[in-house]
Formats: sequence, structure tokens, C-alpha cells
Amino acid sequence: MPDSDVIVIGSGIGGLCAAALLARYGKRAIVCESHTIAGGAAHNFKRRGFQFDCGPSFYCGLTNAKSLNPVKKLLDILGESLEATPYDPLGHYHFPESTFAVYSQSELYCQEVAKFTKAGAKELQQFYHRLLPLYKAMKGIPSLALRADWQLLPVLLRRYLPSLLKIIPHLPLLRASVGDVMDATVGDWWVRRLIDLECFLLSGLKACGTIVPEVALMLGERSSAGVEYPIGGSQAIVNALVRGLKRWGGILLLGCHIEQILVESGKVVGVRSQTGQILKAPIVISNASIWDTYTKLLRPEDLPTSYRQAALATPAIDSFMHLHLGIRADGLENLTGHHVVIHDSNKDITTPGNTCMISIPSVWDATVAPQGHHVIHAYTLEPYAGWERNQQYEQKKRSKAETLYRAIEKIIPDLRQRVVLELIGTPLTHAFYLRRYQGSYGPAIAAKKGMFPGPHTPIKGLYRVGDSTMPGIGVPAVAASGILCANTLVEPSQTLELLENLGFSPKLKSTL
Repeated sequence: MPDSDVIVIGSGIGGLCAAALLARYGKRAIVCESHTIAGGAAHNFKRRGFQFDCGPSFYCGLTNAKSLNPVKKLLDILGESLEATPYDPLGHYHFPESTFAVYSQSELYCQEVAKFTKAGAKELQQFYHRLLPLYKAMKGIPSLALRADWQLLPVLLRRYLPSLLKIIPHLPLLRASVGDVMDATVGDWWVRRLIDLECFLLSGLKACGTIVPEVALMLGERSSAGVEYPIGGSQAIVNALVRGLKRWGGILLLGCHIEQILVESGKVVGVRSQTGQILKAPIVISNASIWDTYTKLLRPEDLPTSYRQAALATPAIDSFMHLHLGIRADGLENLTGHHVVIHDSNKDITTPGNTCMISIPSVWDATVAPQGHHVIHAYTLEPYAGWERNQQYEQKKRSKAETLYRAIEKIIPDLRQRVVLELIGTPLTHAFYLRRYQGSYGPAIAAKKGMFPGPHTPIKGLYRVGDSTMPGIGVPAVAASGILCANTLVEPSQTLELLENLGFSPKLKSTL
């Protein structure tokens, strides 16, 4: 294998975005993926004709030209595209006392809330009015122009000053929690629970722990760009990024498990695979989590002791129980695709097993299931601690899956008579197949109590991307992390030239 400019460890969305964009800049980029399928948490797998998403299933703005979604913008710049199916309502929330349809448009959303609480609906409108102006202000600065070093400031001042000035009035919101905005606008308990739930679904934390820009982007994208499902599932996004990587000369090595990042005198020199093969490069980007990067890929002596200890002390969100089902579809013609079930209002929504997320992608894309069948993916939080592959493992697995079965039965009462394929996943499954620390959803970095770190590390030439780096958890966020990292490794003028040539940026007014 020839030497390269950049080696990326892991083909999750963050790693693929970084590598593909660097290839677009003309860098020799190699992505090393441990598994035989690219995609990390966004890959899908097939069993007996059923195609299952193993991770994300909710997307906004994958095909809309007005979308701020970094995935859409990067695919445009790579010359790739996706086919997707729009839908609305985007889902249903099933509370113990009622079922609530969730619409993309804020007006329809508030009208639905008004059926349960008119006063709360008015407060929800006030909540929207505080957040959506931030989304509108963010639209003037494309994610493809951003970077994670001091050179971002001159780019913003020289090229996007009018848009930057629009954001200045909203600066207090950039570091605020959604809980702060909710406390100032919403008193109704029903709506507060609704906002907490939406934050939890997005970040793994309730409103008090979720940052405002994350929710502002979600609500704005839902309303203006629309909700849609990619034909072919989450793997379609991965495949499009892989095509873009290869189109511009990048290389993807599947079944190439990297065992160690090689560091000499505080500087990266390459990586070593499990088979002993050494790949050399002056830059290595890890798409592994912060815990896996600093414990499995590096030696303890490679990092300053205090830095390593602080990084490994980052709190983690729990892992998951997963239930993948193939079922007979007869009589289910009016089925909708997204559902969230809360079993007990007296328990916190973050209590493992209480809030269950359900996705039925065959509602939108018939190709993911055999004719006359549906595919279902349901999951709920579950701590990693206490799980062992011992004699009780199978019994415990089935017992924990009951909360997911009961959740799906609220939508399909005769579910168990329809099942033709059942796969139950535990935190051990999540950790093993995704090679994630304790199968975690990602860092539990609460708003105002810390920030997601940027791509830099104390080791020269070593960078990180993914959901344990800025801007955080979720497909748009990890895609943005890859863009931030890639742009940081090239000159600002290269980024601006690329954006200008493709019509993404205003004409240059002064030379950088």
C-alpha cells in the first residue's frame, strides 16, 4: 500500500465525511474499516430478505436544496445524491394517557398540541419563536465553510460578515440549554414533557442538558426542509459517501482492523493493523469514540497523563436494547413509520425501558422487506453494567426485550402472531458490532457543564471526528465534525475556492 496523506480509522459518517472531503481537496486519503461493511452505527444488515437499520432512522433535508444538513451539502460538493421519500406526520408519540401526532410544520404541530392543552400550545409557539430565529440566522453561513481553528474568524469576517451580524443578537442562545428557553416560555407540564422528550430523542439528554443550537437546527430543518427516509435505508447515505470518496481518489479498506496509532516523539507517523501491516501517513483521523481512541488505539504514554485522565472521565450515555423484527404485513395498510412509546408517566423518560423508539422503514421503502412483510427496529436505553455472556444471558435478553414488545403492541396489537424473524440485541451486541465503548450512544456532556471537544489532540498529526467531538451526537452533527476536521487541514483559500466554483459561496471580496 503506498503512503498516503491521511489515514482515517473507521468508516462511520464522521470518518467518511472527513476522508471524502479531503479527497475532494486532492489529498490521498485511506479509510480503514474493521468490519466488512462500511458505515459504523449507520450501516444496515440483512437477514432472510429483511434489511435492518442498526442505528439512525430519522432524517431531515437529505434532498432539499435549501437544507442546512451537512450530509446534503457534502454530497452536493462530491457530486453525489440520494433518493428519499418525504412523509408527514413525522411520527406519533404514545403517552399512557394519549397518542399525539407530530407534524413537521410548527403551525400543525401547535394545532395538534392544542387538542390537549390550548394554553400549552400558545406557550409552545413562544418556545418556537425563541428558537427559529437562530436557525434562520445560521442559514447564511454554510457548514462547508467552517473549520476548527483560529483561521475561521477571518473567513467569517471577510466573507460572511452580514450573516455573522445576524447571529450576534442570538449569541446568548449558543451556549444556553433548551431548558433555559423552556423555563422562560413554557409552564404547561404536558408541553414541558414533550420538549424534554424531543431533546432526549435527539441528544440522549433532557432539555436542561441539550444545547439550543442542536434543537433550533432540528426544528428549523423539520419545518423548512422536511422529513424524509432514504431509499435503501441508512446504508444509502453511507454508500453515497463511499462513492464520493472513491470518485475523488480516496481508498476504503474493509476488513482492515487498526490495532495501534503509531506515535514517535509526540508525532503521528502512521498506523498498524491487526495483521501487522504498517500504513504510513503524517495525519491520522480517528472516528472511534474518545474512550476507544485513547485506550485501545494509543499507548498510555502517548498522551499527557492529565489530559488522558480528563478525557477518559467523560460521562457516557447508556447503551441500548434492540429488537429487530420481520413481520407479516397483511391488514396493516394504514401503518405509520415512526413511533415513540412512554410506558409510565410516573417514571422519568430517561429511565431504561420506559421510553421506546420504534421505526418501521418498510412503510416508506418497500425494498427493505420481502413482499407482504414489514421490518421493525425498536430500541430503548439499557445500561451496559451487569451484562455478561453467561448461562443467564439468553433469559435476561428475552426478559429485557419485553418492554420493546409491549411498546410495539400499542401500534400492532397482534404483533407476536405476525413475527417471522426475531433478532434481539443487547449492550454487548451494540459494543461488539459497532466497536463502541460499553455500547454507548455517546458522551453525556450536558449544556453549560462542558463542551464537546474539537478535532485536535495533544499529538501532532492526530485528529478525531464523530459523536464524541464537536458538534456532538446525531447524523448531521457527526457529518459536520468530519467537515470541520477536513477544512482545518487545508488552507481557507482552498475551501473558499471550492465553494465558489460550486456556487456555495459569495464572490471573494478580499484575498486571504
